[in-house]
Amino acid sequence: MEQPEYAVGVHPLDQTPPVINQHRITSACFVPSPNCNTRPAGEISLLVIHNISLPPGQFGGGHVTELFTNCLDPQAHPFFAKLDGLEVSAHLLIERDGSMIQFVPFDRRAWHAGRSCFDGREACNDFSIGIELEGADDIPYTDAQYQVLAAVTRTLLVTYPNLTRDRITGHSNIAPGRKTDPGPAFDWARYRQSLG
Repeated sequence: MEQPEYAVGVHPLDQTPPVINQHRITSACFVPSPNCNTRPAGEISLLVIHNISLPPGQFGGGHVTELFTNCLDPQAHPFFAKLDGLEVSAHLLIERDGSMIQFVPFDRRAWHAGRSCFDGREACNDFSIGIELEGADDIPYTDAQYQVLAAVTRTLLVTYPNLTRDRITGHSNIAPGRKTDPGPAFDWARYRQSLG
């Protein structure tokens, strides 16, 4: 499979607040992922916060984009061999400098949560939006990431009325024992306060 050119995220401060048009953030670089499909009921009522870094604890290099577009070379790093054949994607990635790359329009079901349950309801991919922060459980997130995540969240809350502040959670909460992200480094109080 041909390797895509490394997509550079679009810095969010070029446009504030973020605008959603046709279920895409207009100020984000759009790199379509094949790892999505139709939502069974068209519902959007949950926001899931994740983290990702490839290799773990290392940032930049475009490997997350390669993973989400099924172009990650399993021989490029020993850790990547574990991901060979994995088909996964979030809707949006917020990089360390606050740049955004969107992989899946919000009205589509991205494959980000896996086996999951929220409020007694399984298969969270069916009704959730997944946002990845470039990061790791134990490495502090950047000011730019908090700023952009808050701005994006406020826009999502206005755009999708079934998504409410009490329906924002971490991957670890919907897949306990299986996932740990966004981890203890993520400041939930700071994030929630920034939503206004």
